[in-house]
Amino acid sequence: MLLIKLFIAIITIAAALSGSGQPAWSQEVGWPRTIRHAAGELTLVRKPVRIVSTTPSVTGILLAIEAPLLASTATTPSPLTDAKGFFSQWADDADKRGVKVLYPNLKFDIEAVLGWKPDLVIASTTGADSILQHRAELEALGVPTLVVDYSSRSWQELATELGKATGLEREAAAAIARFDADLAAAAGGIPAKGTKASIVGYNIAGSYSVARTASPVSKLVSGLGFEVVGLPPELKPNSARPSDFEFFSRENLSAAIAADTVFLLRATEKDVEAFLAEPVLANHPAVAGKRVYPLGLTSFRIDPYSGRQIIERLRESFARR
Repeated sequence: MLLIKLFIAIITIAAALSGSGQPAWSQEVGWPRTIRHAAGELTLVRKPVRIVSTTPSVTGILLAIEAPLLASTATTPSPLTDAKGFFSQWADDADKRGVKVLYPNLKFDIEAVLGWKPDLVIASTTGADSILQHRAELEALGVPTLVVDYSSRSWQELATELGKATGLEREAAAAIARFDADLAAAAGGIPAKGTKASIVGYNIAGSYSVARTASPVSKLVSGLGFEVVGLPPELKPNSARPSDFEFFSRENLSAAIAADTVFLLRATEKDVEAFLAEPVLANHPAVAGKRVYPLGLTSFRIDPYSGRQIIERLRESFARR
């Protein structure tokens, strides 16, 4: 009789632990697990359920893979964001999911992070939102911190990495598959075959650049059927710094844009007007033929949300042709 009562008690406890519809930790498969990331290795004892993001450039990816995101750092409000400083491409979705501001203006606040009692913090290696210098402090306080490098990887690669770290591999794969399907569907309606295009950063904070063909934005545009053309080889030594874009002086604008169709990064129709009026481009084929198209303000960083906005913008632009 004692053994029977003990067995019933065990069953009752197990049922109570899983009564929320979520499996008890003891029933989770694949935990603990060790994740290799941009700053080394991180061992997570159990599946994270309280995640905060200190890098707004990755927050959209976390939303897309349905991560249990509680809060995200906000950047300084601008035309690229909502009033809180959330990037406009994913701000509405974040609000619907109840995601709060972790701290504003990218100013690291360790007390704000600790106040959310996170079981995983997402951080970045570089950029104005990097908190890499605070990682050791966070981990000393028992806060697991996963560091990603969004400067050199596509959102799909990051989604796969984050999916593994959060136990959301299926959700990450599904998000990528949905995006690929949307891209393929849009490509079917865009007469892009044989069209060579340059992706240009025109007068962004005084800089001029052309996208590398292996950059995330180039891969997206290529997926729509365009042949993306990078900087001509003879100008490559003039590039100022390594990144997804190659930089050059304003005087080299015409020579740097090798294609006769141009997509403007982080641009609106007003930026197209300025580009068409640029004196050094007066004789460029793209300007003469007015084959210049804006990719939208959110195209500065490709995530599932901004990527879809680019797809829709180009679909609409070429549907009018």
